[in-house]
Amino acid sequence: MLLPALSSVGGASPLLLLAVALIVDACAGEMPVLFRVVPHPVVLIGNAVNTLERRLNRDKRSERDRFARGVITVAALIAASVLVGLALAALFRRLTYGWVAELVLVAVLLAQRSLFDHVAAVERALGTDGLAAGREAVSHIVGRDPNSLDAHGVARAGIESLAENFSDGVVAPAFWYALFGLPGILAYKTANTLDSMIGHLSPRYRAFGWAAARFDDLVNFVPARLSGLLVATAAAIVPRAAPGKALTTMWRDAGKHRSPNAGWPEAAMAGALGLALAGPRRYPGHVAEDPWIGDGRARATPQDIRRALLVYAAACGLLIAFLAVAYVAAAGVGDPAIPPGPRITAMV
Repeated sequence: MLLPALSSVGGASPLLLLAVALIVDACAGEMPVLFRVVPHPVVLIGNAVNTLERRLNRDKRSERDRFARGVITVAALIAASVLVGLALAALFRRLTYGWVAELVLVAVLLAQRSLFDHVAAVERALGTDGLAAGREAVSHIVGRDPNSLDAHGVARAGIESLAENFSDGVVAPAFWYALFGLPGILAYKTANTLDSMIGHLSPRYRAFGWAAARFDDLVNFVPARLSGLLVATAAAIVPRAAPGKALTTMWRDAGKHRSPNAGWPEAAMAGALGLALAGPRRYPGHVAEDPWIGDGRARATPQDIRRALLVYAAACGLLIAFLAVAYVAAAGVGDPAIPPGPRITAMV
């Protein structure tokens, strides 16, 4: 499963390191103390995107020219992220405790705890302080106009963001790290940042951001479907959730979403909770007349957000458990690519 050159970090299994990184992220979250000293990797990526966008995406250029420059921007930044990942992986393999540095880096590139906290803040604000507070809280995690949302719309927006970003912020970076190590996860985070910053249909980004949006669709294709399966499986261990309905709704309704990927975890969550998600939404400057996903209640409540958070937490736990089982299975058959040396099995 792993490329031989990337299959060990100071003697530590990448699968075990990834599982521990997920646990660290669940406990420590965004590590604000650390990033008072050093810039967050995603901030550095964002700065690079901004610099290239300002220089290459000028209004005076033709659509064709901006399209070509957008392709070059994506190719250059993805290549740079892979090279940085390869350099860091080589460095960490040479250090006795290089796996510690890699563990911290992988943990900060996961958004597991951050996503939970942001959606939990929506639930608390809406349930305790009312609609205005709920709109303010949800505005930090969605792009739609929060002032157009009633209380049920705020609750749905929080749940939709939780489901969609479970794939983008947790499963996808874990997936690409498991396959390709640091080059994989850094390339994925670069692709995701490019899409979030320039992968839009606005006049400024329609041509320049086309490559970013399509590349993000490509790298999320498998993780999104895995995310839907994890959500459906998690529903089996969460009280009053419906795993069978999650699977059938995912299979039936995932394709209704305008994104080729976001519909999979979102439809699974809708089915698991007995809700109808998506539907018509107002964004700054336009209204998206999207179909409903799921055939349950559209009148979501703060209690439904709490139930969604339970499903999400269970899905994250299942991902960690899967990685632990995969590590044990790989250790049982032996991995000739991993040289003898100290391992971090004592940590779990």
